[in-house]
Amino acid sequence: MNKRRTLLTAGVLLTTVAASIPLYVNAQERLPVVATFSILGDMVEHIGGNAVAVTTLVGRNGDTHVYQPTPADARAVKEASVLFTNGLEFEGWLDRLAEAAEFNGELVVTTNGIDVISLGDHDGEDHHDDVHAEEQDKHDEKAHESDEHDDEEHEEDGREDEHHHGEFDPHGWQSLQNARVYIDNITTALAKASPSDASTFYENRASYMAEIDLLDEKIKDAIAVLPQSARTIVTSHDAFQYFGRDYGLTFIAPQGLSTESEASAQDVAQLITQIRAEGTSAVFVENVADPRLIQQIATETGSVVGGKLFPGALSNKDGPAPTYLDLMTYNALTIATALTDSNN
Repeated sequence: MNKRRTLLTAGVLLTTVAASIPLYVNAQERLPVVATFSILGDMVEHIGGNAVAVTTLVGRNGDTHVYQPTPADARAVKEASVLFTNGLEFEGWLDRLAEAAEFNGELVVTTNGIDVISLGDHDGEDHHDDVHAEEQDKHDEKAHESDEHDDEEHEEDGREDEHHHGEFDPHGWQSLQNARVYIDNITTALAKASPSDASTFYENRASYMAEIDLLDEKIKDAIAVLPQSARTIVTSHDAFQYFGRDYGLTFIAPQGLSTESEASAQDVAQLITQIRAEGTSAVFVENVADPRLIQQIATETGSVVGGKLFPGALSNKDGPAPTYLDLMTYNALTIATALTDSNN
């Protein structure tokens, strides 16, 4: 375990250096951009560096699933040259906010091109690409058109959103493979918005990609030594399927893809029965979810809570997950430690 801890701690030290981002003396010279939530904001800051002024709507330890935008958010969106969003129905409130703010900048869906997990058909990669393209087109129309005819199209798109809601897992950042796509989309958009700073953005991209590659290998090494009998994990809501796919772990949760969904008594009872019959390797609470349900499940099954994970929001700056790569490092270390302990 000491070896795994050393490997992953090195990733924390590596990302700490990259977390220090210089600022322009005159903030007005910087490109105003908005990111919808803290993980995405951190990615944009790493690529944009001192050439961008990033406003993050959903802050540290904030739950994007249930967020309620503020008038300050509308002002920030209105003034932004670029609005970075995760997409895949993660920010269900964003279309209304962008319309209310009369946003006329460039909207970038950062999940475009990732290997999406479909809840209905995991093999439908071509369909995933089509959905991403349709989503980008739809958002572009909403961001740039405002006449009466476009209002009618917006209503139709809203109905389309409802039809597709929940088809795809939106937690794409839980895969470092996907994170590379996020970073490419961010870099391309910033270079387009500020061509004079493009070389800086691409230099920042190169160094950030190197950090991602290194951390990915360290996590693989830490998880690879775990036996197959110690790879089943319970979390509060279903946010870790991409992490599980990348590293060969099984995640189950009483809640669905959103913390807004409520687990029924029947769902919880079935999960408890499953845990008792099949066993689990670890049970975790989350920084964006009420811990009481997981604590109840742990008590009734005799499981031990292995710690707190960070599924969709950074910690405070003095916490264990102040940046995206720190978050991935901390989650991996916490998971590896708990799974190892459960096997001893």
